[in-house]
Amino acid sequence: MTASPRPPHLADLPYAGRGPAPALANPVDADTTGTVLDRVNAWARKSPDRRAVVGAGAEIGYADLVRRVERMRARLEASGCGAGDVVACLGPRSARTIVLFLALESLGAVYLPVDPGWPRARIDEVLRLSSSALAVEYTAGDEQPPVVERTAGGGGGPLEAPAGEEPRYVIYTSGTTGRPKGAVVARPGMLNHLWAKVADLDITEDSRVVFTAPLVFDISIWQMLAPLMVGATVVVASDNDVLYPPRLHRLLLRHEATLVELVPTAIGTLLDDIARKGGGEVLPALRWLISTGEELKPSLAERALAALPHAGLLNAYGPTECSDDVTHHVVSPQDTAGARLPVGRPIGNAKIYCLVHDSEEGTWSAAGPGQAGELFVGGVPVGLGYLGDRDATLSAFFRDVFDPDSPTGRLYRTGDLGRIDGDGVHYLGRVDRQVKVAGVRMELDEIEAVLSRHGSVKLCAVTLRQEEGRQPVLTAHYVPGTEVEAGELEAFLRSALPASLVPRSWDRLEEMPLTPNGKVDHRALARREPPGEG
Repeated sequence: MTASPRPPHLADLPYAGRGPAPALANPVDADTTGTVLDRVNAWARKSPDRRAVVGAGAEIGYADLVRRVERMRARLEASGCGAGDVVACLGPRSARTIVLFLALESLGAVYLPVDPGWPRARIDEVLRLSSSALAVEYTAGDEQPPVVERTAGGGGGPLEAPAGEEPRYVIYTSGTTGRPKGAVVARPGMLNHLWAKVADLDITEDSRVVFTAPLVFDISIWQMLAPLMVGATVVVASDNDVLYPPRLHRLLLRHEATLVELVPTAIGTLLDDIARKGGGEVLPALRWLISTGEELKPSLAERALAALPHAGLLNAYGPTECSDDVTHHVVSPQDTAGARLPVGRPIGNAKIYCLVHDSEEGTWSAAGPGQAGELFVGGVPVGLGYLGDRDATLSAFFRDVFDPDSPTGRLYRTGDLGRIDGDGVHYLGRVDRQVKVAGVRMELDEIEAVLSRHGSVKLCAVTLRQEEGRQPVLTAHYVPGTEVEAGELEAFLRSALPASLVPRSWDRLEEMPLTPNGKVDHRALARREPPGEG
């Protein structure tokens, strides 16, 4: 893989250190050419009846999968879909999702998952911001054919990218301005991540990988595609399977799942169900349990290792903007004695830097051994930026001043605090106010920006309340300008935001606590007695 030209639209990272900053790196050979469909076609020729996708009412062999992709591709082509077009895809996690992705990939189009459960205003906003050319609505089964329609805007033209870095998908994340941001991931970064999962988890043609992730989360990409790279089987979990631990447990047993990835909250409920069954069915086929989406606590990791001693426990970390996970760590019993678990060492072809910011000079320097700093990512995984949002791109992406041979020429500023020691990377929390609740990544500022638009709200702030032994709870604190009930404010947010971003707890104030410099004192708000839930 050759080095990329220095991206002309990005600024150099203002680095004041002497010599390049030290990095954790893991150079490997990974074939990032071609498509996932190339591998699917090869397996269809070699083993046409091998099961590619099962679960949620589907049982599809590799040859059948190829035929379905060809039919979907024809529908897209007939609607004018071409290379670089952004295509919004609205439907449930299913075999059809995989078919649609592969059909778009074969055309060089860009996959944009949209949650049909979002409020209409949110869907319309994402369609507008993405300048999507087409929208595809589909169901899980074969009874109704997918509906392919031109969007109201007609598309903003094909996405452009550096040679060899064709955009492959866009995932919208929460934005600090109240506007979501579309992270664009290129083909090399995506394929590199798929191969990293294959290598680090030893995924083979005998593996059965469970597809559990909501489609608007980046982990959905590898769950539905990495198994197909090596002739393995994707086991589709329905929403009910994921939501109800006994159903998930039965799904894992029925399909002899070898690998499942869950947020820590779901891991805890699955372990509870195993304990209720007295340990009689401890998923004997399971080889890997992966934790992602939020911090894995040592106490939960200890429970998982005890309940599933035959399975490896992987702690994964990575931002959507860098093709998903950039570090992996296999948790050991010794790790659980610490206050926090490592998130590990870089996946293949990722580079991790830990830098310290000088706020007065506006420059960065390398963190010392074990010193906390902000994490930056370089190498193949770094994405292309935010779709149609130049300011957001320029605030988070920089020209790589450390690696003259960087294949992308880009560095991504994660906004995450961390430190690097002999165990690799340790995640220490967010620099800004971005949080994750039950695996859902959100900006508290986005919720505040929307809530502040209500005519009866004078001031507002949102905090994340975390109490020992309880799940984190979003709390909205507000000072009304005119009389208003919390239920009305909750309904207002539900009309504009996904349900996961709507606070469960509401705190009416006479005045907002402020810091000495006049800013909202979020720490004081977080220390208040818990208000009632809405």
